[in-house]
Amino acid sequence: MSTTPPALEARGVSQVYAPPKRAFEALARRLGAAPPPKGIQALDHVDLKVERGEVVGLVGESGCGKSTLARIVAGIRKPTSGEVLVDGKPLASLAGREAVAAKLRTQMIFQDPYASLNPRMRVAEIIAEAPRLHGLIRGSESDFVDRALERTGLDPSFKQRFPHQFSGGQRQRVVIARALAVNPGVLVCDEPVSALDVSIQAQVLNLFLDLREQLDLTYLFISHDLGVVQHVSDRVVIMYLGRIVEEAPTDEIFARPNHPYTRALLAETPRIALEPRDFNPISGEMPSPSNTPAGCHFHPRCPYAMPICLTAAPPLETIAPGHRSACHLNKVPSPETTEEIQE
Repeated sequence: MSTTPPALEARGVSQVYAPPKRAFEALARRLGAAPPPKGIQALDHVDLKVERGEVVGLVGESGCGKSTLARIVAGIRKPTSGEVLVDGKPLASLAGREAVAAKLRTQMIFQDPYASLNPRMRVAEIIAEAPRLHGLIRGSESDFVDRALERTGLDPSFKQRFPHQFSGGQRQRVVIARALAVNPGVLVCDEPVSALDVSIQAQVLNLFLDLREQLDLTYLFISHDLGVVQHVSDRVVIMYLGRIVEEAPTDEIFARPNHPYTRALLAETPRIALEPRDFNPISGEMPSPSNTPAGCHFHPRCPYAMPICLTAAPPLETIAPGHRSACHLNKVPSPETTEEIQE
């Protein structure tokens, strides 16, 4: 068993957003005519490890907390509770140069490349700004920018252009070049190809895989596209309404999904098949994070829900080597569903 600490780790991370302040509601609460406001529970005691050199795919429906978790582990947002560790060191406890180095080590790639680039800055300035500030440029700044662009497959002659002069795929390459310019060890990628044309997505995904080999990078790769996750990930983590419900190596989770939510997601993944089949989406809608169900968050939509599911949250427990799932069926299965869930 390796004693090397994970490149990135979240321990008991929760995030609660305060409800919007409205004057009439505040007055009603003072008069006793309205209950106290409920916060929005975006994350609920999330534990996640990303080992060095690993690609972890984080999957879940919109609103499940994926992007919130991404910003927290990247050091952009502080959690309400819990802690983030970089190379085994709590990020909140670091100060001075050590804190700066830890934050530089983890960089984030956002979904919309145009929104994440300053439209008034030329590409050369966008890429060189952070490494210049932190004294990471050795020699000519122009040569530094040229190498950064070449590494992501862009022509260095483009460096005096503005972001609007690039296509979507090229802009995402600029974003990647900017992130790599500070020599990170971990990239947190939040839906990095979903805003791109399908024809360009494969090129950018292959670029991520090539850079992983060249630079020994670690990825937390967030997506709602299971096909993309299966292509790039070593391990897959499934989130539902602020909680991790299952995690396992990629081949394992696609071959033997355990949690009813994971099984439902995989069952309705579009596939090329000769035989026709009915489309049966997951019943109901994901509850609002401001009004999460008691017990297992998935129980209102789960066809196998039992009385215990309505009152007790199932712990995330090991069910096979490297495979964890949070489902009461693993301990108290019903006769009708045992064979189907555990097959």
